[in-house]
Amino acid sequence: MSIIIPKNIEKLLKILSKDGSLFGEIYIEREEVLRIVIEPDRVDEINWGQEQGIAFRKIKEDFKNYFIYSSELDEKILESLAKEFIKEERINFSEKNKFKTCEKLKENAYKKILEERFWFLENIKKRIKKVKEIKHYKVLMNEGKKEVLILNSEGSFIEDIRYYFRLGVIVVAEKDGRLERGYEVLGRTLPFSEVVKLPEFLKLPEKASDLALTMLLAKKAPAGVMPVVLSKEAGGTMIHEAVGHGLEADHAEEGFSVYSGKLGEKVASELITVIDDPTFQTLYGSYKIDDEGTPSQKVVLIEKGILKNFLYDKYFALKYNKISNGHGRRQNFRHIPLPRMANTYIEKGIHEPEEIIKSIDKGLLVKKMGGGEVNTLTGDFVFEVKEGYLIDKGEIAYPVKGVTLVGNGPEVLKIIDMVGNDLEFASGMCGKDGQIVPVADGQPTIRIPEITVGGLVE
Repeated sequence: MSIIIPKNIEKLLKILSKDGSLFGEIYIEREEVLRIVIEPDRVDEINWGQEQGIAFRKIKEDFKNYFIYSSELDEKILESLAKEFIKEERINFSEKNKFKTCEKLKENAYKKILEERFWFLENIKKRIKKVKEIKHYKVLMNEGKKEVLILNSEGSFIEDIRYYFRLGVIVVAEKDGRLERGYEVLGRTLPFSEVVKLPEFLKLPEKASDLALTMLLAKKAPAGVMPVVLSKEAGGTMIHEAVGHGLEADHAEEGFSVYSGKLGEKVASELITVIDDPTFQTLYGSYKIDDEGTPSQKVVLIEKGILKNFLYDKYFALKYNKISNGHGRRQNFRHIPLPRMANTYIEKGIHEPEEIIKSIDKGLLVKKMGGGEVNTLTGDFVFEVKEGYLIDKGEIAYPVKGVTLVGNGPEVLKIIDMVGNDLEFASGMCGKDGQIVPVADGQPTIRIPEITVGGLVE
């Protein structure tokens, strides 16, 4: 690893854990990020940065988190910092010279890296459809490499290297004064050298082009209570937002979730099994160890409708006499870990997707979800539909726009009556308490017998 490790790190750990804390850790991180944004006739952005930092954290017997961090790794400063930290004093310090401890990239290496990325992005640009309706596009690439070292009071000394790559393609189409946008994004926990071998990234430009052109044909959406089919392409947004956050231990154990106090109870249809699994290889929410040094593990949250478990980090596991299941995550060294989702999904069922669509006389097919709002205490949600189609007599009739889904996550889970044998994941960034982490969410095609669809009546 190229991360710089202070020579007296073991001494610092002893200082950190000698005062009877329930748990203590030292988290060292070095991160390098590259962002490139291109448009048809120009490079809109090149942003390359790197930094390294260290964080001290301890959980005291009163279940208070004591936390301090620094981007300065001078050994004398760190030892002084740790000793002061034991006194439980909050210390303010500057982050001057935050790039001081990072390796400098040689000019030739920098040039080669950029050449490789621009070759890849030019290939992506060429695959955007060349039709008169497409007026503009933007390609966004985010690449990161994070090296971490975690030492904790349980004796763990763990090193890990994490790669992140995310590509987004935005296409704008126009016809008769009407503008529509198609957006596709894909993320993987792979280095760039592996990403260029994956054909799914090359499909994004065409998919974004097709979506923009399709939405030019979209009609106003009907409104009212109706059956809705969420296709596998919808990517599990509903399970992540309307259900998943309520299963994170800081919400669930503290009484801030509709699922609080319901372990062992039926909370969904027996067709529904919900899992969070960071051990999946290459998915955007995958990792080998969490940010407290706990190995990642598959967690069955809801099994055939029965609530089985929550997502725990060290803090909430200690507080509620449970064991961490490897879901303590942080954005970077400046933040304390929190219970967070990784790759959350609904398990596959037995129905063919076509069978589910044909079962609907009049309803809505949702292929892409947009933003929305969720109340974790009640489970109530409002979601925007980015790509939807009217179903008429079991057939897909035409695309619709201006659609929202309004409902309650737990109630929706209870009435789902068909689950497809397909499964697909979408990648994204999840925000919580001011921290953003990469995640993936997925689902098979599912049928919701009735849900409120907001739209405009023609």
